[in-house]
Amino acid sequence: MLLTAGGAKEAGTSGGKLKVALLLSGPANDQGWNAVAYAGLQEAQQKFNIETAYSENVGIADGEAAFRDYAAQGYGLVIGHGFQFGEPAVRISSQFPNTKFMAIESNTYSKNAASYVMACEEAGYLMGMLAGSMSKSGVIGIVGGFEQPSIVKVLEAYKLGAKSVNPSIKVLEAYVSSFTDVALGKEAALSMADQGADVLSHCANQAGTGVIKAAEERGLLSTGDSYDQNSIAPNTVMASTIYSVPALVLTAVEKVLGNTYEGGVFNLGMKDGVVDISGYNSFEAKIPQTVKDAIAAKRNEILGGSFKVPLIETRSK
Repeated sequence: MLLTAGGAKEAGTSGGKLKVALLLSGPANDQGWNAVAYAGLQEAQQKFNIETAYSENVGIADGEAAFRDYAAQGYGLVIGHGFQFGEPAVRISSQFPNTKFMAIESNTYSKNAASYVMACEEAGYLMGMLAGSMSKSGVIGIVGGFEQPSIVKVLEAYKLGAKSVNPSIKVLEAYVSSFTDVALGKEAALSMADQGADVLSHCANQAGTGVIKAAEERGLLSTGDSYDQNSIAPNTVMASTIYSVPALVLTAVEKVLGNTYEGGVFNLGMKDGVVDISGYNSFEAKIPQTVKDAIAAKRNEILGGSFKVPLIETRSK
């Protein structure tokens, strides 16, 4: 189903404006992964006076058809927000040489299709440090969406970060094969809590809100992902990873408007201002200063290049 963003003309109209469409794996108001991409689309509309449209809850099997539909309607740039959109974008790109295609967090490209990859593992490592430092039981848990490179790299970095502050910590992990099933995310997190985990984290888009709710119900701590999720559970979420997806969207739109858009895989991280961690919000006074100092120091090392978070895209057993 095609939905037009606020203030945009109906899809398919002309008038000389660039038309940009966005494919989302879940709802645009998920307070996480999809919300930040939708915010980028809105920013681009306001900044560049473009026409926009978006589709929510686009399943893996529907990605190719969604790309084709928008391209056939004359959209100049079609963005798939997630790893799973990479291959469909490349397959469709040769059929619509005048349309530019983009996949966020993928690893494929063609002449007119690009992948913009964020070093999400950098923030994931810092969240692991926080979780490992704040755990009293010595057991923490993290729930991933699909077991794909863009998610695996975050979970693997999280495990490394946790073990850097507590080598003996036990990290439970699970992939729920969904980005939208909140109940499944909650179920996986509750199972981890039953095994002694006292800090629960996620990299599972909307399904991850179930992890936060599980932590809240059990009186445990959690970390958020993609967006400052402290607002979901102020007494539960200590901090979150922050991905500046709007910056990626704005960059892509600007390149299309300037006729400089090209295919390829482009990597951007903390030093580029597209990956970071949130503040501690209501936990500012609850987290020991030594912990905050250690995380700040490691963040500076990442920014300065003296420490590189390992990129691991295959699940370690």
